[in-house]
Amino acid sequence: MSIDLDAAATFVAKHGRTLDWRRFRHLLGAAGTEQVLAALDAYRNPDEGYGWGLEPDLRSVTSQPVAAMHALEVLAEVGETGSRTVRLFDWLGAHSLGDGGIPFALPFADIDGSAPHWTTADPDESSLQMTTQLAAQAHRIARHRPELAGHPWLAGATGYCLGVIDGLAGAPSAYELMFVMRFLDAVPDAGALLERMAAFVRTDGPTPVGGTDGEVLHPLAFTPHPDGPSRELFSKEAIAADVERLSAGQQADGGWTVDFPAYSAVAALEWRAYATVESVRILRGSLS
Repeated sequence: MSIDLDAAATFVAKHGRTLDWRRFRHLLGAAGTEQVLAALDAYRNPDEGYGWGLEPDLRSVTSQPVAAMHALEVLAEVGETGSRTVRLFDWLGAHSLGDGGIPFALPFADIDGSAPHWTTADPDESSLQMTTQLAAQAHRIARHRPELAGHPWLAGATGYCLGVIDGLAGAPSAYELMFVMRFLDAVPDAGALLERMAAFVRTDGPTPVGGTDGEVLHPLAFTPHPDGPSRELFSKEAIAADVERLSAGQQADGGWTVDFPAYSAVAALEWRAYATVESVRILRGSLS
């Protein structure tokens, strides 16, 4: 297995957002935490939520749960120790529903460039997919900031997720399963549920998402962190094969692609840069 880091860096520098370029450089030890956070701040709103197209297929300026997830992802990566994370937890708490869950998206009027699954989301219904991905990143942050583990928003979201997951009669949809796995990988003492959900993950090939032809998820999408407990639930052979697949996915221009269709031309490039940062992170972690 090999990665052409120079080619990947060139691709992100030429085609990626400033945030992803700085994330990539931070990953390689060439950019500081404050440089990454300064780029992330460009997406922050006065209400302490995040918007402005931080999710490439949701171009609204308004603060949205999925943009909060991307922000938490960055905050977890760089080990933020200031007040950004606390203020974002508070924002999420203010937009939680009565059961502790978060809706898939909040209402917004500036819909140009946003995919239909964002514009038609029900703001009054909790989403397991959204709440698990938010709580997964939050629990990763709480590992180095234990004082945040008991934050009211995170406690409520964790309770909602665990309750819904425990009540599942069968396998959730592919994307739900992916984020459920990531959540259970991050939350403490979730071993039994994690094993139960891991049994639904295919390791003999890709998992079809449904809808768009060719949109699939691979094993590393369900266990992206080599130090997570979920990694022990997959055979070394399955992980090694998927590492080889991911490595071979580097394109001639140095970047990686995504399986799903982007909703706009700018989103397509942004997704590729995002995928390139994520692919390099996973591959370098799997080799360490």
